[in-house]
Amino acid sequence: MSILDRVLGPASKYDKSIPYTYEARYFYLEGTQDFSSFLSDTICGLVHYLMARGLNPGSVDIFEIYQNREVQIDPALYAENADTWITGTDLCLAFQKHYPGHIHSGSCSFDDRGIDGCGF
Repeated sequence: MSILDRVLGPASKYDKSIPYTYEARYFYLEGTQDFSSFLSDTICGLVHYLMARGLNPGSVDIFEIYQNREVQIDPALYAENADTWITGTDLCLAFQKHYPGHIHSGSCSFDDRGIDGCGF
């Protein structure tokens, strides 16, 4: 990675046709607006992060974060029956139609991003 790449970050972050990052919101007090937030630069990274923390897909709302807006993702794209995460190649295939032209067999426009997650 060049110095310029480290300063500017992944090139895909500048592509306005795909999300800048992903956010999962876990409402820990039912009936309130209190939630924990979890972030990752990729949907696969976020799903793995949430799985590692034992969160059920039915207990979170996941959003695509663009520069000027956020869009809630249909849970059918990342979960089966709201209780089983879709992972690996199956997750890529689920999002292939959602991001036409960005996910291909063996590669995707998100390849230059990290897959780590974080939460607060």
